[in-house]
Amino acid sequence: MPGRQIPVYRIRRVAELYGHGGSPTIAHLAKTLGISRGMVRRCRTYIMNTGYSYAEFATLYPKKIHSLLKRENPKQVPTERYITLLKILPEVHKYFYNGSANLKQSWRQYKSLNPDGYGYSQFVANLRKWQSHQRMQVARCTKWRIIHIREEDAAELKKWRRSNNRTNWAKAVVILDSHKGKTLTGLCTKVEKSIRVARRWIAAFEKKGIDGLRGRDKHRLNPDKLAEMKTKRDQIIGILHESPSLHGINRASWSLETLAHAYERKYKKPMGRSTISDYVRAERYTFRKARRVLTSPDPKYREKMQEITKILANLQEDEKFFSVDEFGPFSVKIQGGRAFTKKGTTRVIPQRQRSKGRLTLTAALELSTNQVTHFYSEKKDTEEMIKLLEILLEQYGNQRCLYLSWDAASWHISGKLKERVSEINAAVEAGQSQKPLVKLAPLPASAQFLNVIESVFSGMARAVLHNSDYPSVNECKKAIDKHFADRNDAYKRNPRRAGDKIWGKELVDPCFSGNNNCKDPRWR
Repeated sequence: MPGRQIPVYRIRRVAELYGHGGSPTIAHLAKTLGISRGMVRRCRTYIMNTGYSYAEFATLYPKKIHSLLKRENPKQVPTERYITLLKILPEVHKYFYNGSANLKQSWRQYKSLNPDGYGYSQFVANLRKWQSHQRMQVARCTKWRIIHIREEDAAELKKWRRSNNRTNWAKAVVILDSHKGKTLTGLCTKVEKSIRVARRWIAAFEKKGIDGLRGRDKHRLNPDKLAEMKTKRDQIIGILHESPSLHGINRASWSLETLAHAYERKYKKPMGRSTISDYVRAERYTFRKARRVLTSPDPKYREKMQEITKILANLQEDEKFFSVDEFGPFSVKIQGGRAFTKKGTTRVIPQRQRSKGRLTLTAALELSTNQVTHFYSEKKDTEEMIKLLEILLEQYGNQRCLYLSWDAASWHISGKLKERVSEINAAVEAGQSQKPLVKLAPLPASAQFLNVIESVFSGMARAVLHNSDYPSVNECKKAIDKHFADRNDAYKRNPRRAGDKIWGKELVDPCFSGNNNCKDPRWR
């Protein structure tokens, strides 16, 4: 019928063109209106059958034209076959929505009772039309549809759907919308996942509920696997600390290939380059920094390491081992760092600032008790090292021997310092002094990463220097003094490492190890 195939305004337009007089050809009207010539003939016939002239029809309101269309095209009388189908459609919808039967099964049962009934495609089309007319929820997914969701699971899935975790959102959408009867194809298009993934989620939910959708908990990893990973990490970092020449490799720095080769030759186990890269990057180092920070070129690296390890393994109760170094010099001014900031706000630090003063901190960390002794120096030289030595001799005068370990800075290995140590030891051996003996245990050259006090300095910097703006040097000193006082007091009360206290998170446990990375390359 023309009313169903052509908009009313076009039928009215045909009447207007004929009503203006003249005799336009059918081809001209078809070209003008953008329709076929057959449609023009059918519109003209329809207008003539209404009893109106072209001019009169052109003046009719659209509502009147619609009424004429309905009068000229009465509704068809339902057939007996359609009436029979209508009687069973509510039952078909109920079984299909509850998952008791799919459309194919319902149609076969209908066809067995009504051999002259509709075919499968017409059966489904009439069902959809009836569901739409009744405004019923259309369930299209049967095999992969969630039939029942527990209340507690539904509440959790709704939280997932509102969260900013895209994976949890996608899982919640698939489960909840599947329960509503949405098609699997439509769900996968919405969450941008494959049908295979959606089916796996639905099957997991049907089997275990919400627990089946949760990701694997990292804390539930096999303890043996975690221990194995830590051992490999220590082995790789231990090799990285050594010079390639110690492993028979003619290179000035490590590469992924040479690290893999050295690891396999030393531990008789293969390891790929990507795995080694993951372990090294997990320590927050790149190979550009590794040559400058992580590798010691000292040819006696292993001998010095073995000597220090031997001392610590046999350390007696009346002996103390100190890790010694300096922090700074650094300027007292507005410092940057990570801090909680309101969204949309940008913290700004002036690029050019007038310094309120400069500080250099000299300190010693006693490894067996985790106690820090510190003072402020004007500069880094031998005199400051001798001053620290005298302070330690006074503070630990009841000990038999003090071991001092530091890096290979020139003022740490000066002749004047060694001469003072010799004088102290000679007086003790001659019975002229009650002070402890002093023994030096120097670290390998360029091995700051082994100096345990570097880890304590990093924790101090994060706690009291990052994001700071002290009004004076004295205020900055007070904050540092309080930091070390609180730290020492906490270690007296609790000898175990307490990394999340007021002194901040130190990089590693304050204990000596050849696998340590005590110095944070991003600071100092």
